[in-house]
Amino acid sequence: MVPPFACGCSNFILITYHEVFLPLLTSESSENLFIGIHRELICFVPEKKKKNLSAPKNKNRLIQCNHTLSIPEAAKSDHRNIIGSMGESADEFPTRSYWRCSKEDFFPEKSFESWAAYRTALSQTHHRFKDRLLGRSSDAAELGELRKQSENDMKRCLNWWDLTWFGFGSVIGAGIFVLTGQEAHDHAGPAIILSYVASGISAMLSVFCYTEFSVEIPVAGGSFAYLRVELGDFAAFIAAANLILESIVGSAAVARSWTSYLATLLNRPPNSLTIHTHLAEGFNFLDPIAVIVLAVTATIAMSSTKRTSYFNWVASAVHVVVIVFVMIGGFAHANTSNLKPFLPHGVQGVFQAAAIVYFAYGGFDNIATMAEETRNPSRDIPLGLLGSMSIITVIYCLMALSLSMMQKYTDIDTHAAYSLAFKSVGWTWAQYIVALGALKGMTTVLLVGALGQARYTTHIARSHIIPPFFALVHPKTGTPIYATILITFFAACIAFFSSLDILAPILSVSTLFIFMMMATALLVRRYYMRGVSSRSHLVRLSSFLLLIIASSVGTSAYWGLRPHGWIGYLITVPLWIVGTLGIQWFVPQCRTPKVWGVPLVPWLPSLSIATNLFLMGSLGAQAFIRFGICTLIMLLYYVLFGVHATYDMAHGQYEKPTSVEAVKNEDVKKLAEGP
Repeated sequence: MVPPFACGCSNFILITYHEVFLPLLTSESSENLFIGIHRELICFVPEKKKKNLSAPKNKNRLIQCNHTLSIPEAAKSDHRNIIGSMGESADEFPTRSYWRCSKEDFFPEKSFESWAAYRTALSQTHHRFKDRLLGRSSDAAELGELRKQSENDMKRCLNWWDLTWFGFGSVIGAGIFVLTGQEAHDHAGPAIILSYVASGISAMLSVFCYTEFSVEIPVAGGSFAYLRVELGDFAAFIAAANLILESIVGSAAVARSWTSYLATLLNRPPNSLTIHTHLAEGFNFLDPIAVIVLAVTATIAMSSTKRTSYFNWVASAVHVVVIVFVMIGGFAHANTSNLKPFLPHGVQGVFQAAAIVYFAYGGFDNIATMAEETRNPSRDIPLGLLGSMSIITVIYCLMALSLSMMQKYTDIDTHAAYSLAFKSVGWTWAQYIVALGALKGMTTVLLVGALGQARYTTHIARSHIIPPFFALVHPKTGTPIYATILITFFAACIAFFSSLDILAPILSVSTLFIFMMMATALLVRRYYMRGVSSRSHLVRLSSFLLLIIASSVGTSAYWGLRPHGWIGYLITVPLWIVGTLGIQWFVPQCRTPKVWGVPLVPWLPSLSIATNLFLMGSLGAQAFIRFGICTLIMLLYYVLFGVHATYDMAHGQYEKPTSVEAVKNEDVKKLAEGP
């Protein structure tokens, strides 16, 4: 259905053109003046020629996108029949209910019309895989064509203040209250503060990359959209699969910890609210409370983005008060003897812990997914992302130090570290304040996570990697309800069965891998542009990038095999420097950011690649085995479904959305003004 606003404008344009402008125009005119726009229809009229004011020979024709209408007929017809999508009338494409479910909604691609079509598609897998391996999207496609798959736009209602608080809500709570005690006890000891410094530096490098991309391509897809533009469709799928894995596992891990802190608040053992079974170790405590918490936060996130922001403000403000209390109380009971030995497991333990607590910074990428709902992305995203992450890094280091000075690392509880630490120094009542603050923090982590994860999933569905049904945005709430339900369902299933020590290593590998790809994509964006860069240009860039990645992997491997050695670094570190210098000296930049860009390119992105790969190498073998199994399952899915769906999407072989929303006034204004 065509909205009344668009239809009224269309009637006005048609009548005014016929009665006023046509007598003043010439038939020889070739220039065009933008008059009006509908989602799929742009109306042009010839610009007036000053030299020749003779009437045109045929003044009853108005050229539109794909067809020509008679002016008198168009002016007299009902407004629903004037302008349709792609030259069709609106009656041929009636508005469909959001609450629908059909085969066409899930599988609109030609490859899935029948079993015969699917068998044909499978026989072309090699050709299609090659097409998707080399295929790349564009900024315009991500900002325009893909957004139409959602049928309705998300509401632009956020500013830098909202994003800053979303940063606090998304990040603080998960890592500092969940993983600090575990890693201080098991790996780093008092040097857990150094683990947070190392992971914080690496995270800030990734924040720089995300900020530039989200300003340049402000869409809901976050890193998936950025990688799709710069590294291609297949690389984006790998990122998408890991993003979904990270989203699901991350939410499940925090929900499990929420239950542990609730038990502490009720003065009960951490696992007392779970159901003990005789399943395998790590899966033998069932957690129904985690499922309930996930369902409640998802419901709030689906109701309204702005309403969720208000809720996040209140909860995060309470959380900040608790954090200040924890730091003051912790340092008030500080005992420097608890810092000895400072490195009980050596430097290797510090980096092993850093790779795990990196999860504490992972929530910042949720902010990038809200770019599509931000009023002024070029200003608000840098302020929100960089501002919140700078403050959070300092807070993490101070809180880790206060915990290490308050209690001996061997006595730190791995489930509710801060609450029981205060209990150990005689502040029994303080454990309830800490537990309440932790619950507030974890609630906002789940809440903002539900927002960001659903928007990742929405944009992934827009590209048809998963069924486009999950890309639909509700016309009233402006939120992707189906995508939120999908992510919440799988997170609830995992949270019900799996414990945090099983989940965290998988999550860290996935997060570090995506951040490494993001830094690589930024270098590609700056130093390569299709249609501009020569083949030799591409070869040089690829060679130096491979050298950077290979030397970083070598450094990480040598660290794992010979933690006390140094000879190997004399080879790997100079190779990394040569690769980075090679890009700087021999590959000219093809693109300069319009508003905000990462400083010290290529050094900061190259350092981000190195640090992320180094932290990945610090993880245990079990984490990579689980990650490898998940990756194989993802690739099987891609061969059987993803490659065929995305191939059809890229080549227009699918049933297009049947409900079209009018372009917003500000978008019309931008198009009217031109580039």
